[in-house]
Amino acid sequence: QVQLVESGGGLVQAGGSLRLSCAASGRTFSSFAMGWFRQAPGKEREVVAVIERGGVGTYYADSVKGRFTISRDNTKNTVYLQMNSPKPEDTAVYYCAADPSATTGVHITTRHYDYWGQGTQVTVSS
Repeated sequence: QVQLVESGGGLVQAGGSLRLSCAASGRTFSSFAMGWFRQAPGKEREVVAVIERGGVGTYYADSVKGRFTISRDNTKNTVYLQMNSPKPEDTAVYYCAADPSATTGVHITTRHYDYWGQGTQVTVSS
C-alpha cells in the first residue's frame, strides 16, 4: 500500500506560479512511476505530467508543455508539480498517483495508476 497526500493548491492569478507537492508513505517510493492528473467540473480526469522511477524520463500533456515541470525527490518520497504561467483553463482538482507497473518509461492513462491522493484544488483567476 501507498498513501499519497497532496498539498500546495489554492488560488493563483494567471501568469503567476504555484508548486504542488505530493508526499508518499508506505512502499518504496522509488519503485513507482508518479503522475499528476487533473479533473475539472464536468470533465474526465486527464493526465498532466508523469515521471519515471528514476526521475529522468517525463511526459507532459500538450496543454501544459513548457509551463509545468514535474520532478521528484526519492530521498524525500515526494513528487512535485511546478506550475508556471497558469491559465484559467488549468483550474481543476489536481491528483497525484503512483504506478507500480511502469518498470521502464511511463504510462499516461489512469488505469495504470493503483494509488491516488485525495486531490488538491487549483483555481486560476484571470
